[in-house]
Amino acid sequence: MSLSLFVLKRAQTYCKIVVYKMSIIFYHVFLLLYKTGIRLIAPWNRKAKLWLEGRRGLFEQMRGELTESGRVRAGSGPVIWMHCASLGEFEQGRPVIEGLRRMLPECRIVLTFFSPSGYTTKKGYAGADHIFYLPLDSPRNARSFIDLVQPDIVLWVKYDYWYYFLVELKKRKIPTLLISGIFRPDQPFFRWYGRLHRYMLECFTHLFVQTEASRLLLERLRLTNQVTVSGDTRFDRVIGIAEAGEPLSLVAEFCGNAPVIVAGSTWEEDEEELDHYANSHPEMRFIVAPHEIGEDRMREIERLFRHSVRYSVLKSDGRKPDGRTPDGRPSQGGANSPAGGGAAGPMGGSAAGRKGAGGSKGLGSWPEPNVLIIDNIGMLSRLYRYATIAYIGGGFGDDGVHNVLEAAVYGKPVMFGPVIEKYIEAVELVEGGGGLIIDSALEAEKVFDRLLKNPEECREAGAAARDYVYSKRGATEKIINYLKSQNLLERNTKNG
Repeated sequence: MSLSLFVLKRAQTYCKIVVYKMSIIFYHVFLLLYKTGIRLIAPWNRKAKLWLEGRRGLFEQMRGELTESGRVRAGSGPVIWMHCASLGEFEQGRPVIEGLRRMLPECRIVLTFFSPSGYTTKKGYAGADHIFYLPLDSPRNARSFIDLVQPDIVLWVKYDYWYYFLVELKKRKIPTLLISGIFRPDQPFFRWYGRLHRYMLECFTHLFVQTEASRLLLERLRLTNQVTVSGDTRFDRVIGIAEAGEPLSLVAEFCGNAPVIVAGSTWEEDEEELDHYANSHPEMRFIVAPHEIGEDRMREIERLFRHSVRYSVLKSDGRKPDGRTPDGRPSQGGANSPAGGGAAGPMGGSAAGRKGAGGSKGLGSWPEPNVLIIDNIGMLSRLYRYATIAYIGGGFGDDGVHNVLEAAVYGKPVMFGPVIEKYIEAVELVEGGGGLIIDSALEAEKVFDRLLKNPEECREAGAAARDYVYSKRGATEKIINYLKSQNLLERNTKNG
């Protein structure tokens, strides 16, 4: 080797070390700023407040719970830890842990969330033995958490990479699998400054990715043998929900025989695309399930949709969808009373005498609603079965469209805004004829009218959507088969 080549290689090695050490410094700065920012906004931000409160005394809570249950390792099965950033990632991981539970009833499952929206919604999930927040990343927190849980297998869903947790798992040689991973060229892993991020990927025993494009990106990092294109476990999840067929009787009664548009995971910009159409078509039914369900959002939606009723109100007072009380009498109360549903009240109605959802006069002074506002979390995936056409929110915001698969699995045409480039399933749904992109309220109304006036086109688009979802099933089976083929479950069962 020539002297110049030797010097060059030494210089390259030195530069890599410097970049890596600088990355560690920046990572610590990020963690400090993140925690400081959460504390600063917690008095005014509900999610930030829950994030802090959920981590106070977390290790004491874990020690108490794990000790009370005879420690998480009680029994003969392996300890499986699944980590999810939030609710969406939980739905991706759920088919895997439920498949493992069926195969190994004696296994112990520990589920963690980083986000309050995931934890608060699923803290009562019966499929896991223990559910905790994930502590903020640090060497000490990672060691303490893993010491308490003592996992045999770790399932990391999609993303939410935390350096010290992953490094500690690798150091202890605990099998760690990434499931439903998705990668893009603009991510730090593939940039000159991404050495820290690349090392986190090297901590995984195996990476199950959704697409061939993701596999090729990882191949550039010399990650080949430990990468499998499995597809997305969400396909298995939505198929399971659809085939379970759990009905929602109150929603079915509300819809009746009218054409139904179900708008799921909506934001304000989505609702502004839909309100005129809903307010001018009293003969139809509309179900709006917003992404956020705080009281301020509920009132915003009620102001936009003049003939609306909240699901919780419809359910709690026994009111019929046509506005009658349970004994068949017209309801009492003016348009601004709690029962009447004016803009100030929870029913969200409008002036008396307007036409209702069936095209007839409202009963008494309370107009018949044609818009049902869903003010809870957990129903959305079952609502789409009642749709004639589905609309998915998020496509007009910077973060992009939400889950299109929950609607597509029921064989419904799926409409959404134009921001879909990060979501391969939305792109492929459009390419297959089951998804329709709209750029404005005017275009949305034209597409609604076209599909409703042409039932055959509507059926064909719905069939294309359903066929696309069913063509992608099987990711869960591939992941579980890998665990079996590598004897991870058998070996850890013996070691548990």
